[in-house]
Amino acid sequence: MTTPVPGFQPGAILTRAQIHPVLGGSGYAGICPAVEKKNVLLFSDSKIGERYGYRDGWLAEDDDIGPIFTYTGVGKQGNQTLSGGNAAILNHTNKGRTLHLFIAVGKVPGSDTRTHKYIGKFKVDERNQFEIREAKDELGQDRNVIVFRLRPIGSYIRETSDTFQPTPSSRFRFNQTGGRLRRKYRRQWRQDQQPTYANQMEAARDDLAEAFEERETAAGHPLVQLELSMRNSTSQLSIDLYNQTNNTVYEPTASAASESITQALAQLLSFRRYLRDLNHDQPLHLMVLTPSLPHEELRGLLAEHGIGIVYRNDSGGFSEFDDPTASNGAQRNFRCADCPVPA
Repeated sequence: MTTPVPGFQPGAILTRAQIHPVLGGSGYAGICPAVEKKNVLLFSDSKIGERYGYRDGWLAEDDDIGPIFTYTGVGKQGNQTLSGGNAAILNHTNKGRTLHLFIAVGKVPGSDTRTHKYIGKFKVDERNQFEIREAKDELGQDRNVIVFRLRPIGSYIRETSDTFQPTPSSRFRFNQTGGRLRRKYRRQWRQDQQPTYANQMEAARDDLAEAFEERETAAGHPLVQLELSMRNSTSQLSIDLYNQTNNTVYEPTASAASESITQALAQLLSFRRYLRDLNHDQPLHLMVLTPSLPHEELRGLLAEHGIGIVYRNDSGGFSEFDDPTASNGAQRNFRCADCPVPA
C-alpha cells in the first residue's frame, strides 16, 4: 500500500513545517517514522554524511531491475544497529509503510530554516536490502554503518548533483567484522519476515559461511570482509569471506545444485576481474564453498575456470576437493586463478 502525496511532486523544495503535516512524523531526525500516516520519511544531508566518511546518492549505473539510491542509516557512535529508524526502513513493507526520500538543498532566504528537495517514494531493494561498510563515527573511530539500497516507486527526480561519480581505479578496504555483522543483521531481519524458499536458501548460505569462518578463525586464519569499489563504476562489491594472508576468496552457496554453483561461478569471475588490481605477494585464489560436494560435471566446470571447491564433509567439517583425474594422480591446482593453462 502506498500513500498519496497531495501537492508534493518530485523536485519540490519544502521545509519540514510543510512536509510533516502532510506525511506525518515530527522533529529533525534523519529518519522519521510516521505511524498514523503509514510512512517513513528519510532526510539525506551530504554535509552531515561527509563528517563521518560517507555520502548518500544514486548509483550512476542501473542494474537489471532499475535505478538504486544508497542511503546510510542512523547511529553516530559505534556500529550502527538494526533498531529504531534503521529497523523502520528495513521493515517498512511488513508495516505497510511507504518510504519518502528528501535531500537537503539549502535554507529559506534570510533564515536558518533548512529546505529539502523531494525525490519521491521508495522501497527497500528486495534482492539485496543493505550492505555493511566501514566509516568513521563522531569520535573518529572506525565502525560499521548500514547502507540501505532503495528503489524508486513511480515518478522520481534524479539529478547529477545527487549521483555518484565513477571511481577511476579500483579501491579496496578490509573490514575485520563486516561480514559477520552483515550475516547477523540478515538473520535478525529474516525473523520478522514471512518464511519463503528464498529466505530459507539465504539462511542456509549464511549458516555455511558462519561455520566456515568460525573454523578458519579457530585455526588461526581469520577471514575479513573485502570492500571493493570497482573501477569506472559507482557500484561496490562486498566479499564477506576473504583471507588476507594467502589472497583467497570464498564464495558460499546455499546448495551444491547447478543453479547455485553457476551463480557462485559468475560472482567469482566478476571478483577476479577487479581483484587482479589488488597488490598482493600471493596469486589470487578463488574457491566455491558448498554444503556438499557438487557432482562431477559441475566440478569440471569450476576446474575449467581455475576455481577450487571447499565442501562440508560427512563429519560436519570442511574439505578441499582433490581432483582424482589429474595426471599421475596429482592434485590439480584449483586454487591458482591466474596460472596459465597447461598445453
